[in-house]
Amino acid sequence: MSWITAVVSVAAAQQASAAGKYNAAIKQRNAQVAEQEAKAIEQKTVYDIAQFDRKFAALQGQTKTAVLKSGAELSGSGLRILRANAEQAEIEKDLMEYNSKIGQARAFEQANFARMQSVVAKNEARAAELGYYAQAGKSLLTVFGDQ
Repeated sequence: MSWITAVVSVAAAQQASAAGKYNAAIKQRNAQVAEQEAKAIEQKTVYDIAQFDRKFAALQGQTKTAVLKSGAELSGSGLRILRANAEQAEIEKDLMEYNSKIGQARAFEQANFARMQSVVAKNEARAAELGYYAQAGKSLLTVFGDQ
């Protein structure tokens, strides 16, 4: 009977090892996905800022046209409006970049956490595997001790 227990324990150890490797691989994949998300956030920010710049240039052109069409010159109030628009545009772009950096940092933190979980999964599996091997060894010692 102890031989059977030993064989079952060895099989359980191998299964624990395989399960740990599988769980660790999943966590590593999650880390890669999180890093890809960070890269996508960065790329989207570059695109969004380019779109913003294009729309802002059109707005400034419309503003300039409206000022000139009203008969005013591009000095005084007209110039202050263009300058205020440009300052606000810079603030908006800074905010976009800041939010992007926050999103990227979160994604990288998720990647780091997934990698830590991968290590934990490997260690838990290794501990279970060693426990099963110890149980198999104990069963075999019992068999040989009885003879």
